[in-house]
Order: sequence, then C-alpha cells, then structure tokens
Amino acid sequence: MIRLFVVDDQDLVRAGFRMILSAQPDMTVVGEAGDGAEALRLLRDTSADVVVMDIRMPVMDGVAATARLAARPDAPRVLVLTTFDTDEDAFAALQAGASGFLLKNAPPADLLAAIRVVAAGDAVVAPSVTRRLLDRFVVPAPAPARAPAGTGRLDLLTDRERQVLLLVAEGLSNAEIGERLRVAETTVKTHVGRVLTKLGLRDRVQLVVLAYETGLVRPSV
Repeated sequence: MIRLFVVDDQDLVRAGFRMILSAQPDMTVVGEAGDGAEALRLLRDTSADVVVMDIRMPVMDGVAATARLAARPDAPRVLVLTTFDTDEDAFAALQAGASGFLLKNAPPADLLAAIRVVAAGDAVVAPSVTRRLLDRFVVPAPAPARAPAGTGRLDLLTDRERQVLLLVAEGLSNAEIGERLRVAETTVKTHVGRVLTKLGLRDRVQLVVLAYETGLVRPSV
C-alpha cells in the first residue's frame, strides 16, 4: 500500500486528489496540508511514501518544502505538480530533491502511474515535459576556462555508461534505451544503477540535471 500525503492550497483540488487516489486498491491518503509549512509540521508525525506537492502556495511554497523534506532522514519522495507556463520554480524543485513533476492538467491515469513509479524508487522524467522545462530554465553558459563543477565525476563512467547517461538525459525510458543500444532492458537498468552509484546521485531526475549542469547535454536554443 502506497501511503500518500497531498499538499495543495486549494480545498477542491485536494478533495479531487483524495477521491482519485483513495479509489486505488494500492494507495491510501494518510494526510493533507494547504501549504508547505503545514505539510512539514504534519509529516513529523505522519509516515508517507510519496508527497504530491503543489508549487505555488502561501506561507511556504513547494520548492522550500521539498528542500526541507529532502534533508530529513528517511524522507518521503516528492512528486511536484506544475502548470509549467507559470511555475518557474519547477526546475528548482527538482534541484531541491523532488523525484519528478507532472503538469496539473495531466490525465488521472498519468498521475497514478507517476506515483507508482516514484514510490518504487525511480523518478518521473517525461520526455515531452522534461525537454521543454530544461530548454526554458537551463541556460547554456559560455565555454568556461575550466570544466564545470561535477564534470570530473563523469570520468568515472565507462563509454557505455556515458552513452546511457546521455540517453537518460534525452528522456528515454530503459526500454527505449535498450532498443537504441540493442541490449536488454535489464542490462540498461544495471547500467543506470551503476551510473547513479558512481556519481552519488539518487535517481534519474538528478542524472538529467547533472547532464545539463555539466554541459554534457545542452538545451536547444
């Protein structure tokens, strides 16, 4: 059973989420809050596996709340919801420790699938959304006199692992990467796991962020 905590400042939105999520046989809503500060307070005494987090809220927004949650031991994973066109903090939320994000107008089936992915320990990196978000918020810097911070860690990767990292940064799933490289999906999963371990990262979202921040992949302009 996936324990869910919903954070949104609109009562009707929370009620809608609660109705959809509670109807699933593998999910239960253990709590809800109207802002980030209230969520942090309630989550001290409430155990949750996944927090469905809005970004724009009064008192404390979703970015700040995500960062504080991520700093806690045994922190729940966070799935951020964004309207994209107005939520310019979505990329900051990923950097703060969110395991993925969805557009608020996503179909319920997509929300449920994303929750299950995040709860299983992976991350939601939807190609159509990830590329648009990174293209908008990650500005390619001029060629530096020295390598960007973190680039040295990429030297730890084998050629195949670097290939896999590039394809993950493009938003491809394990199955799609397997087709591209003509290897089994389980082999791709093993490579992704090794890359995460070598780079000291938590999930695929952080791999995407690192790839762009180090200049390994550059957003289109």
